[in-house]
Amino acid sequence: MSLKNIFIGTDNGGTTCKTAAVWENGEAVTTKLLQRSTNSVNGRDAVIACWISSITEFLAENNLSWPQVQGVGLAIPGPYERYGVLGKAANLPASFAGWNVHADYHRALTQQAGREVPLVVGNDGKCGGVAEARLARGNSRASVLMLMPGSGLGSAFIGADGLPLEGDTLAGMETAHMPAPLHLLGATGKPFPCGCGRDWGCIETYTTLSGLPRLLEEKLLKYPGHELAKSTATPKEKALSLRARAQKGDVLAREIFDFQARALGLHVANLTLALDPSIVVIGGGLMDPEATTPEFRRDYLRIVQDSALKYFWPSQRGIRIVPAALGDLSQAIGAALMALYSSTNTTATVTE
Repeated sequence: MSLKNIFIGTDNGGTTCKTAAVWENGEAVTTKLLQRSTNSVNGRDAVIACWISSITEFLAENNLSWPQVQGVGLAIPGPYERYGVLGKAANLPASFAGWNVHADYHRALTQQAGREVPLVVGNDGKCGGVAEARLARGNSRASVLMLMPGSGLGSAFIGADGLPLEGDTLAGMETAHMPAPLHLLGATGKPFPCGCGRDWGCIETYTTLSGLPRLLEEKLLKYPGHELAKSTATPKEKALSLRARAQKGDVLAREIFDFQARALGLHVANLTLALDPSIVVIGGGLMDPEATTPEFRRDYLRIVQDSALKYFWPSQRGIRIVPAALGDLSQAIGAALMALYSSTNTTATVTE
């Protein structure tokens, strides 16, 4: 192969399709992300058509062509019934459950290109981990743990081969639904309920947006005079205001995010006992430079690291905890990298 060949990444969310690509050395073709509506309300065929037209548009914008496409990776939310077959997902139409997305997308790619185009399908969060791991590890073969607190808690573990840990049923690294160490967090009362149905206090509800309304409700007992105690906004609206308040010095809001950072740090410590990574990448909206201040991100990461460090083995004290760097690009780039690695069986070290 030559550097004229590329690998495409399609990142499909509930409403938006993102397209990116890498050269055969793993470098991004461009850092400009192409985003289009998935049109998922119009059914499966409309989504496939969006993916194909988005690739065609991306190629045209970057003076590339379909003959250069050597493989495609698709990043799409789980759960899965089996490889390439979707289960019931919260952010996709109910009619998509049972969809063999691998077969249909592969068929459309082959028809468009006029030849066989290899396709790999992966969880969107794990694809994001693949891209961030390649950047964080540089030329090493270090393993990387990535945690992405947002509306939920995305998790990925990337091994020396640059590929994510999947598990035998593709449910590996669903760490969001491991129980939080409530005794270490000083949490009292019944554990927060989780959308997954578990009642043991999933770590996701203590580290992400999903648990902010309940954390706020508890914190207002300490600050009954806070303006949010009198606000007529919905619990979700109040929760969404906390990040901006914290960055302006609001004590209540800062205490909530400090709590979440401690909870995430304990989760990091827990996972290092099983996975023993050299690098931990923290992603999600709290690490977004366009949404948070450098001071906020620094303090959040410091608390994560301090909370985790005391539980590391002595040999693990050198673990690096770093912020994610690729933002919205990560999942599409990661999907493209998975297509590259699957085609060449190479590892995810940076090549210049």
